[in-house]
Amino acid sequence: MYSIFKTTHSYAAWAVLILLVITVIYAALTFFGNKSWKVSEFKLAFFTFVSCHIQLLLGLVLYFTSPFGMSNLSGETMKDSFSRLLAVEHPFVNILGIVMITMGYIKAKKLLDTVNAPKTIFIYYGIGLLLFLSRIPWSNWL
Repeated sequence: MYSIFKTTHSYAAWAVLILLVITVIYAALTFFGNKSWKVSEFKLAFFTFVSCHIQLLLGLVLYFTSPFGMSNLSGETMKDSFSRLLAVEHPFVNILGIVMITMGYIKAKKLLDTVNAPKTIFIYYGIGLLLFLSRIPWSNWL
């Protein structure tokens, strides 16, 4: 069961990152082009928002079932940088990234049909993307 969730979480991460990069780039182009987002264009931000939350659910299952997650929290874990990354930094920072994406989605939804909607998506989703990229366990993932 653990290996299924771990594999799904790893492959879903690619989908989330690709969607997030596309959304941030599209929002940047729209914002710097001084255009507004309509409801149909906002669907990309919605799909990215949903995929991030599905990834969060997979990650939470892994956190509580993995030998590298919650069960690995100890003083020894804090001394080892890779164990600390998996048990503390990766979950905490990625949850902060999802909070940023959620805040951006909620704010931008209220600003539809204005030039501020793509700006909000660009800023909040961009911060979320940077947070994700900063705490991915690259040596373990690739």
